[in-house]
Amino acid sequence: MRDWVTVTAVSLLKYQAYGNDFLVAVDPTGLPGTDELDGDFVVAVCDRHRGIGADGVMVVRPAPPSSGGRTPDAAMELRNADGGRAETSGNGLACLALALVDAGRVPGPEVLVSTDAGPRLVTVLDRIDGAAATMRTEMGALKVGEARQAAGLDGFEARRVDAGNPHLVMMGPSLEGVDIASLGRSLEQAEPGGQNVEVVAPDGRGGLDLLVWERGVGLTEACGTGSCAAAAAARAAGFVSSRVEVHNPGGTLLVELQGDDTLTPSVYLSGRASRVFRVELAPSEIDALG
Repeated sequence: MRDWVTVTAVSLLKYQAYGNDFLVAVDPTGLPGTDELDGDFVVAVCDRHRGIGADGVMVVRPAPPSSGGRTPDAAMELRNADGGRAETSGNGLACLALALVDAGRVPGPEVLVSTDAGPRLVTVLDRIDGAAATMRTEMGALKVGEARQAAGLDGFEARRVDAGNPHLVMMGPSLEGVDIASLGRSLEQAEPGGQNVEVVAPDGRGGLDLLVWERGVGLTEACGTGSCAAAAAARAAGFVSSRVEVHNPGGTLLVELQGDDTLTPSVYLSGRASRVFRVELAPSEIDALG
């Protein structure tokens, strides 16, 4: 039996937002690791062939003391599928907040979550059915870098965007022929600590088409912070206005950009999140992962 296997069963909830899927531990009892989740366990449980399958794992932790203002309802520990810790996630926040409301831990409709990138307020706008809801997340102020020529893509400009986590956004006229997998692999580690990579193009209707390679995950169906970063970079370049529909492979997210300074907009993300299933892992089943 692996040294990270505990003697307590583990309860995990699977949530997804436009195919961007997460395993959520509302109660961390029995999870491998002490103060932080064991990375090997994350890799094993996120494996889509030998584990449950997910883009990442989120654990609800006690909220840190507030230094002023509202005390967060919970803290989020987020691990990407490779086991590495991530600062924040737009779709992940929506999934985590909905899980907290579903579990009765927070009454809603507002859920304040502490992340490694700072507090984020998530609101349940409306219930679609028993398992799904429309969510709106306050993503904070993004920082958009200056434009430069995108490496490896003729006719594209690149901007680095800090969305609480790092992004490289490359904007051009069309996504036709773009090999996001090759670009993502080559550019993910171009910055210390890694970065998310997005390629975007105007959709001709005031929105954006997006392809994304997520740090520590790879190709994903959707990315909330990536959609925010793409919209902010495109607005700074004059491609879009302040309300942007971002078409991910898995569905469309709405990004709202507020403030007059296009390089430091305050951003809100809206979209749908839903519960998929609950799984209970016995110690022997945890040991069999991977």
